[in-house]
Amino acid sequence: MLRQLYIKNFTLIDTLDIQLHPGFSVITGETGAGKSIILGAIGLLLGQRADSKALKQGADKCIIEAHFDLSRYSMELFFTDNDIEYDASDTIVRRELTTAGKSRAFINDTPVPLQTLKELGEQLVDIHSQHKNLLLRQQDFQLSVVDIIAGDDKQVRDYKEAFTEYHKACQQLEQLENDIEQNRQNADFLKFQYNELAEARLADGEQEELEQKSDTMTHAEDIKGALYEADNALSGEENGAVQLLRTAMSALKGIGHVFPAAAELAERMDSTYIELKDVAQEVNSNLDTIDFEPSELDAVNARLDRIYDLQKKYHTDTIAGLLARQEELRQKLTAVENSDDALDEMKAKCQQLKSCCQKQADALTKLRTKAARQIEHEMQERLVPLGMPNVRFAINVEQTELGRYGHDEVQFLFSANTSTPLQPVAQVASGGEVARVMLSLKAMISGAVKLPTIIFDEIDTGVSGRVAEQMARMMQEMGLADRQVISITHLPQIAALGSNHYKVTKTETADGTISTMTELSADERVSEIAQMLSGSDITAAAIEHAKELLKQ
Repeated sequence: MLRQLYIKNFTLIDTLDIQLHPGFSVITGETGAGKSIILGAIGLLLGQRADSKALKQGADKCIIEAHFDLSRYSMELFFTDNDIEYDASDTIVRRELTTAGKSRAFINDTPVPLQTLKELGEQLVDIHSQHKNLLLRQQDFQLSVVDIIAGDDKQVRDYKEAFTEYHKACQQLEQLENDIEQNRQNADFLKFQYNELAEARLADGEQEELEQKSDTMTHAEDIKGALYEADNALSGEENGAVQLLRTAMSALKGIGHVFPAAAELAERMDSTYIELKDVAQEVNSNLDTIDFEPSELDAVNARLDRIYDLQKKYHTDTIAGLLARQEELRQKLTAVENSDDALDEMKAKCQQLKSCCQKQADALTKLRTKAARQIEHEMQERLVPLGMPNVRFAINVEQTELGRYGHDEVQFLFSANTSTPLQPVAQVASGGEVARVMLSLKAMISGAVKLPTIIFDEIDTGVSGRVAEQMARMMQEMGLADRQVISITHLPQIAALGSNHYKVTKTETADGTISTMTELSADERVSEIAQMLSGSDITAAAIEHAKELLKQ
């Protein structure tokens, strides 16, 4: 539950630091006093988007911090999964905003992304404002209510996994059918392309070899002249480098017995002589291989031109790319030939997955139908004391096509009297009736979900008197089951039944308008409820009436 709320520099709030209690509490105050501002601050703690305009004028930074006691709720897994220190008795959630538009979020002093804060917030506090009544128009909300009461989380999760696999297979089948149809239409062209590449008899590495050969043959005269010159310089009988080196070695060896250094030099020259002789022989050998045959050069260039044409046509610059395209074409042609078998196999897979989904969806329908009857009975019991003695509430569960949540379409039907047929609740219920329906649903859901804190923002709109008292008692009941229920209200009947009472006031100061919230004492509660009953002029009768309400 929410134990403490601290707000600094938020809109009209200068500083607010207030303790909150378990059970059922109420917040009252005149319209415009700042109750919505406090809710807005709590909303930021729950991960709502921030706006730098929310900062109090003249402030550089806004801080909103809340302390939660989670000791009665099993929430340790969330903190473990997000690598956040877990303190069940004092979980601290903080949000900071700056005038520069920067927003930072912390859980137990650990910086966290806004999405993480939102995920935790959804498990900590449920704020029900008047616009939430519009949820009754949404079939997804109605289905979620039934699922909560059915307690079918695991079954819904398993079905979603099965449906995702089935949906993926259907997409693959559709893609396969499109590919097959397209490939069949293009089969002749695909075959022509494949034959064109196959008949070229391409070999990996062939292009580089041909390009080198073309370069060599094109420059054959230059190459042969250079080799001849090198051969003469190396192997000439009189002035060749090999012969001169041999002569030098022989001269040095001849004086080796009288001049030892010469012998050492001769030995060093010996390895050079062997290497130089080998090079000379290789130059001579290459000289014999260089021949210029115009017809052969033409053939090489023709082959290269063919390769270049194919590369340009198939948008690649390597033979490897052409070979890859050839293999792709081969696979497409094979797929065309085997398309019927592949299609039958994929259709069988889809049908098998659909049957699995259908079976799981049928099981969900049974659980939902059973839960629907339970909800109908409980809603009847809850709504009758709320001033609707002839109310009828029913849930229609109809089967539709398989979807993400099964094949059930859920619709809440409502009639406030016996003469009016059951119709969709959002279409026939008045504002006050919708408020009572939503409160009853929340009371029922809260027992299954066990949210630590539930805040009702003027859910009593459109009701008064005895009905308001019954609504308050329902919120009291919710607050007894390890929950904290807070109601923002304008009705004295509801305010009087809170275990704790807070008042929001707005004050004009030299620095501007300031909103504050304080917890009322017993005497202050009497005055506040009396004022709610009689207006600004508190009468003695109003004070007595307030005391009577508080005695309840």
